[in-house]
Amino acid sequence: MKPATLVVLGSALAPFLVGGPASAQPRAPTVRLSCAEAMAMVKTEGEATLSFGARPPERFVRDRSFCDFSEIAELRFVPTRDNPQCPIGYRCREPDYGDWNFDAN
Repeated sequence: MKPATLVVLGSALAPFLVGGPASAQPRAPTVRLSCAEAMAMVKTEGEATLSFGARPPERFVRDRSFCDFSEIAELRFVPTRDNPQCPIGYRCREPDYGDWNFDAN
């Protein structure tokens, strides 16, 4: 099977392969939503899995309470129908070395 075929097949099956409560929500491309609609979706649901452009779907959360204990919430900006840099919400990620400030006195 060609790699391009696998990519198309994988993207068609992605809603069924991703686990967790966010997978039950319909995934909307953010370029079709206005910035206010995308922000409202994350705010009301608390978390939402959305796709934008050619990138894989990403999980966005309302605040850090939706992250694991060891994760931090990082503000994310995504392209929407009316705003190329919409502050849609946060993504959870593990902190790395650059996130710690060792020079604080």
